[in-house]
Formats: sequence, structure tokens, C-alpha cells
Amino acid sequence: MPTPVIKICGITSAQALEAAIAARADWIGLNFVKRSPRYAPLEVARELSKQAARRIGRVGLFVDADDRAILQAIDAAPLDVLQLHGEETPERVAQVKSRFGLPVWKALPVSAPADLDRAEAYREDADLILFDAKTPAGSLPGGSGLVFDWNLLANHHRGYLWGLAGGLNPLNVAEALDITGAHLVDASSGVERGPGIKDSDKIAAFCQAARQQ
Repeated sequence: MPTPVIKICGITSAQALEAAIAARADWIGLNFVKRSPRYAPLEVARELSKQAARRIGRVGLFVDADDRAILQAIDAAPLDVLQLHGEETPERVAQVKSRFGLPVWKALPVSAPADLDRAEAYREDADLILFDAKTPAGSLPGGSGLVFDWNLLANHHRGYLWGLAGGLNPLNVAEALDITGAHLVDASSGVERGPGIKDSDKIAAFCQAARQQ
């Protein structure tokens, strides 16, 4: 199995960013959703983006954001990828990609086999589909620590790049990769010691486990 691409999402501090770089993660996520405990205000995101430049990829996470909000984030903190984690339609994904000239990843919530079929509508416009655990109604998508049945993605070969998120941590990521063969794994709460507070040792352990699946 090829070595997976690794993303550590919800980075809010210089220490957490350095831990991700030291652990040889491929991407970090900057969360621009104000309701999230992992929210990176524009000034914080600006400094983290500078620190990350040319050292690790920078993904900006948005939930149903309008163009103005995305533009403000990009102006403050140059990004390499835009991740749309809300109810964005395929048309909105295409619009964002065209408007900002950056690759777009689309997160889709999963709890049943039928949820995977939604990805077909996005495959032409999204550069990567991120399958994440479905959260309860009214709660923020992502970062919940919830896990869905990875067997739904066993032998998932649909001709597009896709990643796995949802409750991944140093203890279960190898199993998740063994079952799914995901191109990318994305951790957030699973490498924290508290909501929004990243743990350097857990980041290192997660990256090591992901590469040794």
C-alpha cells in the first residue's frame, strides 16, 4: 500500500505547527469557522501561514462560507488548498475553484452506504473527496471524534482521490488504512489533549502509525 498523505487539522499554535512539521505531516489545516474550538482568527492564521510557507502544505477549512469570507482568509493567510466542509453543492465547489484558482477538497459526511454515492456528483470539480463521520444535526461538521464504519470504504475504487477523517487517532489509524486504503488521513481531535489543544506527542505518534500501516 502506498504511504498515505497525512493532514493535521485545526492547528492554532506555533508549537502545534512545528510538531506537525517535525512529524513529517504533509498538510496542516487552518480552521476559519468561528464557532469551532479550533478557529484560527485571521491574525493567528496569518502568522501560522508564514511559519508554514514552503515547509508544509496549508489547507483552509470553511463551512458554507461566502466569497468575501474566503477572500479575507486568503488575503490574511495564503493557502494552498480550500477545504469546503459544509453543505456546498457541486456547483458551489466549481465556483470556488474558478473564483480563487486553488484546488478544492470537499468533505462529505458518512454514516451509511448511500452517503458514498454523493461523491459522484463532486468528482469532476473537487480535487479530493474527504469522507468524514456524520455529526448530529445542529452540530459543527468535523472535529467531533466520531468514527463511522470504515468497511463502507473497503475496496472503494471510484477513479477519484479521496481521504478519510472522523475520529482518527494514533491507536486506530493503521487499522483504518488497512481496511480502506485511503489516499489521505486527516486527524484533528484525535491528536489533542483537549478541545482545540494539540498534543505534540500524539501528532508524532499519529504520523508514525499512519506510515507503518
